[in-house]
Amino acid sequence: MKRGRLTAIVTAVMLLGLPLGALDPGGTFVDDDGSPHEPNIEALVSAQITNGCTADRFCPDDPVDRGQMAAFLDRALELPDAPPAPFIDTQGPFSAEIDRLYAAGITTGCGSTTFCPNDVVTRAQMATFITRGLGLTPVPVEPRPLPVAGNPNGSAFVPAEARAVDTSVPTTVIGDGSAASCTAQAVVEAVATGGAITFDCGPDPITIPMTQTARVFNNAIPDVVIDGGGLVTLSGMGERRILYMNTCDQLLVWTTPRCDNQDHPRLVLQNLTFIDGNATGETIDGGGGGAVFVRGGRVRVVNSRFFSNRCDSVGPDVGGGALRVLSQYNGLPVYVVGSTFGGRADLGNVCSNGGGTSSIGVSWVLINSLFSHNAAIGNGANPARSGTPGGGNGGGIYLDGNLMRLDIYDTLINENVANEGGGAIFFVSNNRTGTMSITDSILRNNPSLGFETRGLPGIFVLAAAPPTVVNSTIE
Repeated sequence: MKRGRLTAIVTAVMLLGLPLGALDPGGTFVDDDGSPHEPNIEALVSAQITNGCTADRFCPDDPVDRGQMAAFLDRALELPDAPPAPFIDTQGPFSAEIDRLYAAGITTGCGSTTFCPNDVVTRAQMATFITRGLGLTPVPVEPRPLPVAGNPNGSAFVPAEARAVDTSVPTTVIGDGSAASCTAQAVVEAVATGGAITFDCGPDPITIPMTQTARVFNNAIPDVVIDGGGLVTLSGMGERRILYMNTCDQLLVWTTPRCDNQDHPRLVLQNLTFIDGNATGETIDGGGGGAVFVRGGRVRVVNSRFFSNRCDSVGPDVGGGALRVLSQYNGLPVYVVGSTFGGRADLGNVCSNGGGTSSIGVSWVLINSLFSHNAAIGNGANPARSGTPGGGNGGGIYLDGNLMRLDIYDTLINENVANEGGGAIFFVSNNRTGTMSITDSILRNNPSLGFETRGLPGIFVLAAAPPTVVNSTIE
C-alpha cells in the first residue's frame, strides 16, 4: 500500500474528526502538491500523526511497511505505554509503537513471536487494524470456498512417476472416524513411522492444527505417502513449519555416507491442503519452506493446495513461502501435479524469495498446476545490494544453482509479484547449463518491480539458452 493511499490516513481524518488541510502548493511537503490526498496528509501533520519521510517530503508513492503503520495508528489513537510485546523482530525504530498496538489488541503479529515490521501492509491488513483500533464491530460474512487444487483448465499428460500413489492398503490410518481423533500428535507419530498414511476423520473436511512440526525420519519406512483424501488440511496456525524432511539432519538419523545424494526417503504429498505454515526464524540449511522443507531423497506433490504460508521476509538466499527443496537424488526432478499455490489474493504464500516454491540446484516439472498471488517480499536481490538485507526474487517460483531444469506444462501462473526480479519465475543457472521450457501454459500479470528478462514479462532467466516456449502466453 502506498503512503498516499494509506487507509489509516483517510480513516483517521474522517473518524477522528480532524479538519482537512488546504490544497496549498506551499504546504508542509514538497512532493504532494496537487495530490488528492494532500488535504488528509496536512490534517495528519497538524495532528502530529505523521512527520513525513524527511523534513520536507511525505513520499506519497512509497509503500508502507508494518512498522510505519504501527507508528501511524499509535499516534492517531494516542495509545498508553505498554510492556514489551512477545516479538523477536521489533528491535527497530518502531518497537514502542508496536508494543502499544499489541497491548491494545490491535495486532497479534504475523506469527506467535514475530511482527514482520518490514513487510508491506496490504489493504486487507489495514482493514483489520483499523477495525480493531476504532472498536468497530466486524460484520460476519459467509466464507468463500477455497480454490480447487490445480489449474482447472489443465489437461497435460501426467507420466507414471508423477502420479498419485495407491494408498488403498495404508500403513497407518489416522483417526477412528471422528474429527476429534485426528490430532497433530497422531500426524507426527505417523510421519515418523513412514509408509502410506491416510485419514479417517469423518465425512466432512477437517483442519488439524499442528501443535508441532511433523518430521520424516531417514531410518523409518523409506516410502512416505501422506494422503489427505481431499478432506484434510494441516495448519501451522501461523506459528510453525508443518512438515520437515532432511537427510542431512543428524537428529533425523544419517543412513548413508552421502546424505546429500541418497534415494530415500521418498515423500509424496497428495490430496492435502497446507495452510498458515510459518518458517520465520528457521536456520537449518538456510531456512525457508513455510509449509514444507525437504532436503535429500525425493519429493513430489499431487492434487494438493498451499495457502497463506510464509518464511523470512528478507535475506538473499532464504526462500519458499510454501515449499523449499534442496539436494534431490541424482538430480531427478520434483514433480508438482494438479496443485495450487495461493490461488486468491488472501491466500498467497510469501517469503523473501520464492513466494510459492524455492530451490537451489534442483530441477522441477510443473504439470496442470496454479501459482497465483504469491510474493517475494525481500529487497536488495542476490547478492544483496549494499545497505540492503537482500532478497525479493521469484514471486511465484525461485530456482538457483547450476545444472538444473524447469519444465512447465498446462500451468497457470498469474498475479504473483517480486520486489526485485522475476514476478512469476526467477531462474538463474550460475554456470549457464540450466534449461527452461514452457508448454501450453499462461503466465500473465506477474510484475517484477526491479528487473526481468527483455521480452519475457514476469521472468528473469540466465540459462544455457532462452526458454523454449510452445503454445503459451507470456504477458
